[in-house]
Amino acid sequence: MSTVNTHGNGGERKPTADRVHHVRAGELDGFAAISGHTVGSRKLWMGLVENPPLSATDNHHHGASEAGIYVVSGHPVFVYHDGTQEVRVAAGPGDFFLVPPFVPHREENPDPDEPAVVVIARTTQEPIKVSVPELYQLRETERE
Repeated sequence: MSTVNTHGNGGERKPTADRVHHVRAGELDGFAAISGHTVGSRKLWMGLVENPPLSATDNHHHGASEAGIYVVSGHPVFVYHDGTQEVRVAAGPGDFFLVPPFVPHREENPDPDEPAVVVIARTTQEPIKVSVPELYQLRETERE
């Protein structure tokens, strides 16, 4: 079986919508594996993120995009605000999460030795990350 790399440099073809695209391990564009830029995706973004030991992202949301998260390895903690307090949800390999549009959250890796590796899928072709100064409960009127 032959494969045709349809992204990158070197005279390769531009991504087209009439074939299956294969992105090999190590061919990610930054964090992105599947995006409008890498394979011509129109509505989906997927990538691999590795959070180093003892790290945390800033507080953020992903705009109008939903985010699906699959934990590959490590034990990340997902943090959001329920309106009265911060809620911390510990995860392990094989766990899935859904982060709805506009919901402020952050990811932490409290492990001193092991990185946390997750696959992220978003309902936009490119990643959206909007930093916010603090976590807060999203109200229905803020989703519009």
